[in-house]
Amino acid sequence: MIYDCIIIGKGPAGITAGIYLKRYGYEPLIIAKDGGALERVKDIENYYGISHITGPELLKAGENQAKAFGISIKEEEVLEISKELHFLVTTNNGTYEAKTVILACGTSRNRYAKADNLEGVSYCATCDGFFYRKKKIALIGNGKYMAHELSVLENICKDITVFTDGKPLEAEIHSSIPVVLEPINKVIGNPHIEAIEAGGKSYPIDGCFVAIGNASGFTLAKHLGIGLKGNSILVDENLMTNIEGLYSCGDSIGGLLQVSKAVGDGAVCATSVSNYLKMHKS
Repeated sequence: MIYDCIIIGKGPAGITAGIYLKRYGYEPLIIAKDGGALERVKDIENYYGISHITGPELLKAGENQAKAFGISIKEEEVLEISKELHFLVTTNNGTYEAKTVILACGTSRNRYAKADNLEGVSYCATCDGFFYRKKKIALIGNGKYMAHELSVLENICKDITVFTDGKPLEAEIHSSIPVVLEPINKVIGNPHIEAIEAGGKSYPIDGCFVAIGNASGFTLAKHLGIGLKGNSILVDENLMTNIEGLYSCGDSIGGLLQVSKAVGDGAVCATSVSNYLKMHKS
């Protein structure tokens, strides 16, 4: 099945975009592993018409509303987006095809503070792996997103060590890949990364790739070559990125990080996608 639009993210922006697209007569699919930052919000008292609600309650209400419209929501982890004739969205469970895509997966949440101020630290294996061919690299992460980045790096770099930073390894990787399970105590470098200390040992490296948690909108955007400003995705007045047919809205594009703004973005984005689909009927 080819969906009219795949929306990545089930927060206020993503759910609103899905509802609007469904009401415009299109078939959206929403994919998200979790509800993002809103899951941790205890009190919301400044949203129109609602005196008090928690983040999880608002998320559940939005999800129930979308399902009542017949919108399919898949709780899966997005690993990669690519574009051929249509967009292909790869998750931990399979690949889905769509004419358009909306990134509504919030701000970047997988930065690694211990190494973020050093040169030689990357958040995109596809973008930067080639620069570290035949060099010794570290890959920080423990889940399926880490395993996906590893599959890219294995074809380029022959000396890779995975650091889970004290977390259990939750993905299957080749037994030939060294895995350090101890917490990372220190990242050494000035200004370029030189070594990682963990479990009382120092591991010399030439570069480091970070793949913590899920692929955020920021990391997905980097893989695709989408224009970025800081940790935000650049969009035009219609909320389209520099890739035709690929849009973004909500916290992903920066600005006021509030539910009300995200809902408005979702409505604008869905309207832009609807207009695009009308002009590109196939």
